[in-house]
Amino acid sequence: MSPVRRLMALASTTLPAKSGLSLWCPTSPSSLARRLPTRFSPPIGSRIASRGIVTASFANENREFVIIGGGNAAGYAARTFVENGMADGRLCIVTKEAYAPYERPALTKAYLFPPEKKPARLPGFHTCVGGGGERQTPDWYKEKGIEMIYEDPVTGADFEKQTLTTNTGKQLKYGSLIIATGCTASRFPDKIGGNLPGVHYIREVADADSLISSLGKSKKVVIVGGGYIGMEVAAAAVAWNLDTTIVFPEDQLLQRLFTPSLAQRYEELYRQNGVKFVKGASINNLEAGSDGRVTAVKLADGSTIEADTVVIGIGAKPAIGPFETLAMNKSIGGIQVDGLFRTSTPGIFAIGDVAAFPLKIYDRMTRVEHVDHARRSAQHCVKSLLTAHTDTYDYLPYFYSRVFEYEGSSRKVWWQFFGDNVGEAVEVGNFDPKIATFWIDSGRLKGVLVESGSPEEFQLLPKLARSQPIVDKAKLASASSVEEALEIAQAALQS
Repeated sequence: MSPVRRLMALASTTLPAKSGLSLWCPTSPSSLARRLPTRFSPPIGSRIASRGIVTASFANENREFVIIGGGNAAGYAARTFVENGMADGRLCIVTKEAYAPYERPALTKAYLFPPEKKPARLPGFHTCVGGGGERQTPDWYKEKGIEMIYEDPVTGADFEKQTLTTNTGKQLKYGSLIIATGCTASRFPDKIGGNLPGVHYIREVADADSLISSLGKSKKVVIVGGGYIGMEVAAAAVAWNLDTTIVFPEDQLLQRLFTPSLAQRYEELYRQNGVKFVKGASINNLEAGSDGRVTAVKLADGSTIEADTVVIGIGAKPAIGPFETLAMNKSIGGIQVDGLFRTSTPGIFAIGDVAAFPLKIYDRMTRVEHVDHARRSAQHCVKSLLTAHTDTYDYLPYFYSRVFEYEGSSRKVWWQFFGDNVGEAVEVGNFDPKIATFWIDSGRLKGVLVESGSPEEFQLLPKLARSQPIVDKAKLASASSVEEALEIAQAALQS
């Protein structure tokens, strides 16, 4: 197996089948709790220093609470600090980006639409609009007394002295620290062309802007990876009327979630929109022309696919940065935390994609790379930090995608999934436009996915997944429509 195939396979199989969508390690939440500290209160000296009573040569004025990272989690954490009256003059956010926190999912969806199809742009999707909240522009942070340090990532940390060092050499002080650094995109090595001009990875606005620039001049796009990024970028490329090919090592799209039958439905929809698939493929290297720009993707079997733009979407890894001395979860990656998002180091918390936390509903450790978890973990962590709130985080896994939603699209796609994709799958519907898949394990409904559901139907899904009712599998399978199947499942809630 080539190095690239191993990398792609690893990215696509980080969620083992026996555990459904949730990464896990043998550590039980109860044993983790025994090792983690009780609620942290910073030493009196550090609390005084963070309020400016003791002067020091630190670059940040707001020192009581510091958040590292400027993504979704940071934005929702900031809102929670404001709601509790603890932001003004107390909270500092340090980010490597030039922008205030924003709703990152837009970058592979509406942000990539061509100019004539009304693409999303900032400030339109700053947090917390995706969660139904206020749009927190840079001015909002100023008005709330939140100190923002832009384009200066943290590169060093001294946990004993409670200090941080940024890329430009700034020294920062904190009383309590929240790590919300998210993930970084998995990349192809330089030696096989991973950084050639025309090769793109998407995690930030600057990445998406660079891709848009390429798409505007492109004719042939190859997308490496058949997961969320691959599916969403391919749908956007269709809007640009580009020759689009998706290459991946698995035998179906989104293998970690979709059943083979469900994947086939989506693949056919993409083919109808002109997208080509190369499945079960291993990439040998990316080829460049005389100008140094990417010209083709060479496969392990010796064949090549012409491309003037290549997008790599093969997964991500936790952005640990200077925090590798904290307790890590080696099985699933990320910084180990308890149900209140406390690390094993007093006064330090981790939230969002970077946190390995106890998934209470399924009694296992997990790490979730999703905007919904970023929002909820941020809110839960800050409430626990500021109040007497001590309830363990009780997250229900949730994933969704929305594609082909630009003007002129013949078919818009919007599916939602809740729960765990374990057990036997029961599919109902013909994908015209609705289809539903129910996962049943030991007679109980564990997970459910619905495409093109109504608002009421989507609202039912988390209730079903959390309650895990006993359902009649044969009755469910014989349902003549998605609506009838959901009625059967809903009736099981009351039995």
